[in-house]
Amino acid sequence: MSKSLDNKIALVTGGSTGIGLAAAQTLAAQGARVFITGRRQAELDAAVASIGKAATGIRADASVLADLDQVYATIARTAGHLDIVFANAGGGDMLPLGAITEEHFDRIFGTNVRGVLFTVQKALPLLVDGGAVILTSSTTSVLGTAAFSVYSASKAAVRNFARSWALDLKDRHIRVNVVSPGPIRTPGLGDLVPDEARQGLFDALASQVPLGRLGEPEEIGKVVAFLASDAASFINGVELFVDGGMAQV
Repeated sequence: MSKSLDNKIALVTGGSTGIGLAAAQTLAAQGARVFITGRRQAELDAAVASIGKAATGIRADASVLADLDQVYATIARTAGHLDIVFANAGGGDMLPLGAITEEHFDRIFGTNVRGVLFTVQKALPLLVDGGAVILTSSTTSVLGTAAFSVYSASKAAVRNFARSWALDLKDRHIRVNVVSPGPIRTPGLGDLVPDEARQGLFDALASQVPLGRLGEPEEIGKVVAFLASDAASFINGVELFVDGGMAQV
């Protein structure tokens, strides 16, 4: 039985945990061969094992351009091209305006903005005409969040990348879309607060979601696979919120 992504080659940055891992698992389940990146070898190896023989792990920091060059050299050598790029690597932590440091800003924008930009730019020679690029933004791109302004601003930048790049790449018929999760039960979300405060954070966020719960990484993975597939062939430049209604009502 054919699958929606049979014979497609995909890259997922930040694919060793959370949303990236769930997306990589879903892409592979739909028939794609998936390359994933991550900074920590142990987590990367575990992710590859969980995805199966369709996965290849490449240790890389998406904010380091030399690492990205190695990622694409590996893909060029072993696969020859790319059909799908999910530029997902990112993260952030919380600081109020009065406490923001240069290091905080540079680290978050280095991965979430600079890293996303060069992940996509450096993919272009390998990306087939008619391919799909998916970027990870967040409900914070349109909502104010106390002590989270640098992360939120970085995700607003990602959303505009998709608008602009859809035009830059129109002659190649490459679709560029954004998935914007609400609060998702991932290690990164839990790590925003000390362990003892984690459940309180989850409960507070769930109370802001009309569906009354956090999302699960697999729910984002399904949307990424949809945006990568021919089922989304006329969807371009959109921000698709997967947030249980949090930023919609």
